[in-house]
Amino acid sequence: MRIGELARLTGVSTRLLRYYEEQGLLTPARSAAGSREYGEDAQVRVRQIRGLLAAGLPTRVIAGILPCASGPLPALEACPDLLATLRGELTELESRIGDLTRSRRALAGYLATARPTTHAYAAA
Repeated sequence: MRIGELARLTGVSTRLLRYYEEQGLLTPARSAAGSREYGEDAQVRVRQIRGLLAAGLPTRVIAGILPCASGPLPALEACPDLLATLRGELTELESRIGDLTRSRRALAGYLATARPTTHAYAAA
């Protein structure tokens, strides 16, 4: 199938499909005329990519995980380094969540203690 049909079937723009290709996540064959030709498995691959992106994984990590993926959800098989990679990503995510929680608490504190002002610059 051509890129436009894959885009229609998956709901992913052609631009994004090209980006997946640039990142090594999707590999189409080329026709004699040079146009992209995707196999039937491309729909599943795009759904796998979308699922892994929704989990917050960057494309560089997804590229290493895709060989371990099966099915559209995807289900992951225990490939070498998979668990270490996922644990590392989870640890990084938990750290960012902690940073955001502290920022939210600080901002809420400033908001709670802010007093209305009569200064001219306050209206700006």
